[in-house]
Amino acid sequence: MLAPFPPRGAGVAEATSTRPAGTGLVDAHCHLGDPAFDPDREAVLDRARDPGVTHVVVIGGTLAESDRAVALARTRPGLSATVGVHPHEARGWSVDAAARLRDLLALPEVVALGETGLDYHYDHSPRDDQRRAFEAQLGLAAEAGKPVVVHARDADDDMAAMLGAAGGAVVLHSFSSGAKLFAAGMRIAAYFSFSGMITFKNWTMNDRLTACPPDRLLVETDAPYLAPVPHRGKRNEPAFVRHVAEALARARGESPETLERRTSDNARRLFGARVTAALQPASVA
Repeated sequence: MLAPFPPRGAGVAEATSTRPAGTGLVDAHCHLGDPAFDPDREAVLDRARDPGVTHVVVIGGTLAESDRAVALARTRPGLSATVGVHPHEARGWSVDAAARLRDLLALPEVVALGETGLDYHYDHSPRDDQRRAFEAQLGLAAEAGKPVVVHARDADDDMAAMLGAAGGAVVLHSFSSGAKLFAAGMRIAAYFSFSGMITFKNWTMNDRLTACPPDRLLVETDAPYLAPVPHRGKRNEPAFVRHVAEALARARGESPETLERRTSDNARRLFGARVTAALQPASVA
C-alpha cells in the first residue's frame, strides 16, 4: 500500500492508498510554497492522492522560496525540495547567495538545484547577470553531486552553449524550446520535463514528445501556473499532473500505465532515495 502524503505527524503506514505498491505519479516541478496555496495547501495535497500522485518536488526559485520548500519537505515524506535562484532574480546573485545555496544543498530533503537558467523573454535581470548566476549554480550543483533544474525561455543559443558546462544531470523544465536546445539536451542526456502546455490547443511540438528517449521523460505541473486542459485558466495543483501524463501517453502511443511507470522510474533515478522511498510499499503497522 502507498502513503503519498501522510498527515502531519502521522506514520507512513497510517495513510494508505489502494494503488499497487511501487506505482504512482511524481510531479517533478511544483511551486507548492507559493502564496496561492496558503489558504488550502493541506487540501491540495489530499486531492493529489486520488489521481495517484505519490511525490511532489517543491521548487525554490529565490532564497526565501528555497527555505520555504525545505520547510515544506520536512512536513511529510511525499515531498522533496529544490533550492536555487531563478533568472528573474539573478541581479541579486552574490557570494552570500552562493554560500546559502551550498548549505541548503547539503540537506537530505534537497534533491536538486533550481530552478535556475536564462529568461530572455522578460529580461527581469540583465542578461550578463543571468549568465553569471546560472554558471555559478551549475558549478554548485556539480559540487554537491545533485541535478540542476533549468528554466529556459527565448535563450536557446546561450542555453545550448552553457549546458555543456553542466557537471551532472540536467532537467529541462516545462520544455517548449526549439530544435537547437532540444538537440543540446539530447547531447548531454538531459531529462525533459513536460507540463500542462502539451494539452493546449496551440501546442505544436508533439515531435519533441515522441523523440524524447523513454528514460529521460518527466511530467510536472509547474503549479500554480500552466494548468492543463480541462482546468486551463484555473489555479494549477499537483493532482492535475495526471492530465499531463495522459496527454503525453497519447502523443507517444503508450498506455497511461506505461507512461506512469516510465516517468516515476526516471524520477527515482534522477532525484534519488527520497523519491524512491515514497514509491515503495509502506511498512506494516
